[in-house]
Amino acid sequence: MWVILMLVLYFIMTNIYLYGLDQSNILDIFGPYRTILAGSQGSLMHLGIGPIVTASIIMQLFVGAKIIKLDLTDDQDKSVYQSTQKLLVIVMIIIESVPQVFGYLTPSPSLVSGLDGVVGSTGLISGGTLAAFIIVLQLCIGSYLVFLMDEVISKWGIGSGISLFIAAGVAEAIFTGTLNWNSVNGGDLSLSNPPAGTIPKTFYYIFNMSSAQMASGGYESILLQPPNPMIALIGTIIIFLFVAYIESSRIELPLAHGAARGARGRYPIKLLYASNIPVILMSALLANFSIVSLLLYTNPTLEGIPLIGHNDWIGMYPDGTTTAEGGLAWYLSTPNGLSGWLLPILDPAQYGSYAYGHTPLQVIAKVIIFFGAMVFGSILFAKFWIMTTNMGPESVARQIESSGMQIPGFRRDPRVLKRVLERYIPVVTVLSGAIVGALAAGADLIGTVGNASGTGVLLAVGILIHFYEAMGREQMMEMHPMLRGFFGGE
Repeated sequence: MWVILMLVLYFIMTNIYLYGLDQSNILDIFGPYRTILAGSQGSLMHLGIGPIVTASIIMQLFVGAKIIKLDLTDDQDKSVYQSTQKLLVIVMIIIESVPQVFGYLTPSPSLVSGLDGVVGSTGLISGGTLAAFIIVLQLCIGSYLVFLMDEVISKWGIGSGISLFIAAGVAEAIFTGTLNWNSVNGGDLSLSNPPAGTIPKTFYYIFNMSSAQMASGGYESILLQPPNPMIALIGTIIIFLFVAYIESSRIELPLAHGAARGARGRYPIKLLYASNIPVILMSALLANFSIVSLLLYTNPTLEGIPLIGHNDWIGMYPDGTTTAEGGLAWYLSTPNGLSGWLLPILDPAQYGSYAYGHTPLQVIAKVIIFFGAMVFGSILFAKFWIMTTNMGPESVARQIESSGMQIPGFRRDPRVLKRVLERYIPVVTVLSGAIVGALAAGADLIGTVGNASGTGVLLAVGILIHFYEAMGREQMMEMHPMLRGFFGGE
């Protein structure tokens, strides 16, 4: 019930728009990464879970790299860690809220003029400054409410609030992208302005086009052309099923207790050993590069920096857009499904505008660079994550040895355990990073309905599977011990 209540509140907050915001003049620098941040543009959830995730990653990296020396097995140190992380979340909320208003979330002229009549239009506190402060305050309140909702789910619900909000945002994007019957550009429906959702769009074309029209371009529009083509829906379903399959793939090392006879167990090494963390970090890195290149190209102060300011080689952004149309930022940007790369390669004369006028060779290079960066970067982040979170062979060997368990047939010694684990963990780590990177990049290349992004779909599937397993464990705890054993519980 707590989970359901928090999810309802989350969806309500995504539909409460910021008071005093000029909705027609929003430059959303986080637009391509909305599903990962579980946010909604221009609403109380504009920042989403960004501040919470950023604070969590900073603390985990600092503790894992021993920059902050805390023993998380000690209750007092764990309390210090959690308190510091909560304080850092508040700091990150403020840090991420303030820059949003100056140049990207513009207060409406009516609010500014109304406040000018109260406090004046000049001086330290003018109407414009006060209007910006009101928007910043709303962003801070919305982000802090998300933080409290995450705490409620973690303490009284099931699973993690952050994970559930990501899955909810992705589910919403997929649902609306599949079933949205409103027209693409608003107004009345027509063949040039069809429904935005995949299924309504498909039926509208079938019932309103002649056979000749379907053959001359209707099938192409249904299958390949944005928004939400049928190929994107099929790709989303395939990715969902494939990730659900590989999530259950694992190697289980048999364990036996050294002192208690008959006490046995298993240590599972999952194929996705590093989970989805590597692709999250890689996506965050590409997002940061995109944001920095956007600021260097469009910000009046930063574009004057020698060599890198307003440099087309780094990233080219025409006025009023947040999508790179050239430079390195374009090569590293997420493709917009098949229409963003395959159609411009096959027919550059007709679909070249989808690739912003780049030649087929440049589009092919973009696909190779983007796919390679996602796979290689995810492998590096997987190895880094394993080393800094005590999931490497040496750390796992110490954990198994301290629990009194050992691998049957091997001497009880951490060094022996380490050599056995080194046969599996390093290889599985590389495979894990490569698989999640390739899946996320492949989903982006095929396209996903609702612009959920490959990373978003990948995260949502893993989150839902873990949530289902957590619900199963909760039900097992309420069963009679005999029934619990029958269903595989302990």
